[in-house]
Amino acid sequence: MDSSTVAPLQWSDALLLGYGPMDAVHREFVDTVQALQTAQDADLPRCLEALVAHARSHFETEDLWMVETDFPARACHIEEHAAVMASVEQVRQLLAQGNIAECRRLADELARWFPGHADYLDSALAHWICKQRLGGKPVVLRRDLGLMTASHLKTE
Repeated sequence: MDSSTVAPLQWSDALLLGYGPMDAVHREFVDTVQALQTAQDADLPRCLEALVAHARSHFETEDLWMVETDFPARACHIEEHAAVMASVEQVRQLLAQGNIAECRRLADELARWFPGHADYLDSALAHWICKQRLGGKPVVLRRDLGLMTASHLKTE
């Protein structure tokens, strides 16, 4: 793997946010990005179209949740979704012109972007929705907690 390539995005419990509908959408996003990252050149158009359809639905759903619940930080979150969709659409046009490299770069950039987006913007939204709809913060149960604790201790 060359240094500019990112390992394929993989779902793990570290990505769980505790709001079931959001976690389900995020798992599908991870699978869609991973499929794009690992696709053969001939399969890139199909995989990119799947990503376009998923991302559009995913972002529209989250944007709707933000509006419906009057999420305070919705403007910046909605703008980030729009910026990602604009990039995806640009790459869609480039791939139609045969630019495979930009499609692969997009897949890697999405794999880099998503964990941070989920950790910061989406986790705040998940907490907000759970507080609004359920009266408290989400509870997240993660597998391999012992491994997470051991790695956490190494960094201290």
